[in-house]
Amino acid sequence: MPFNNSKNGFENEFDFILKLNNKKIKDVNFSLQLFLEDIFKEINQKDIVKCYKNKELQKSDILIKINNITKRISIKKGVKNSVHNEPISEMIHFFIENSMPRELVIEFLKYHYADGTTNGKGEKRLSVKEYKENHQNAIDRINEFINKEDILIKAIDRFVLKGRNSDERIDAIIYGVPEDFIWIKKDDICQILLKKRNLYSSEIHFSSLSYQPLNRCINYNPKYEKGRYISQLKWYNIGDDIIENMNDKFKNKKI
Repeated sequence: MPFNNSKNGFENEFDFILKLNNKKIKDVNFSLQLFLEDIFKEINQKDIVKCYKNKELQKSDILIKINNITKRISIKKGVKNSVHNEPISEMIHFFIENSMPRELVIEFLKYHYADGTTNGKGEKRLSVKEYKENHQNAIDRINEFINKEDILIKAIDRFVLKGRNSDERIDAIIYGVPEDFIWIKKDDICQILLKKRNLYSSEIHFSSLSYQPLNRCINYNPKYEKGRYISQLKWYNIGDDIIENMNDKFKNKKI
């Protein structure tokens, strides 16, 4: 599979660190050279790269430093990439702060729990497919609200760029492994997600970011019960969106 290997996410991050740290730019592979030139701009082949794991709970996985300038990088690989988790209570605060109507807040909670309640204490739990059969109109109204441009810009900042407990934004996302990857920079992330804000989906979504509870726990397994109270955003088509953004930039580039 392109942009993938058998290593897990943490192993992949340390693989990037191993390929970059204490190396001269001229000594890393060609793709990494192109990436570094794109995000740092004024560097030369003899510059030394410093690269290390970000130990803070932030959106960036690794930090890359050249000539005392540091860039924050998030790394993804494979499919079904999760970009954000947070307690459902904090997600609701985000909506209230952004003036979501009370009726939509209630509908959002009902979608999240899919058990007929707004607190997850209902007796019968439905799959998202079952829930959508009788509630698609409410889901569409929620999507219409959260994909308004001003709301979506704040959502992108919270879910992808910065998080909810940090003031530091990522500078880029790498998708893939050191030998085979593509990337997208911070401003381009906003651009591609805003471009797709009006695309239809039958599920709750923020542009290309699909919303779901961390675990619906339909089978009432106590091991996964806590997941019912966590919100999760997944960027399923991140690779396709990055490639589309790269193609858009190439077409718009003046030659």
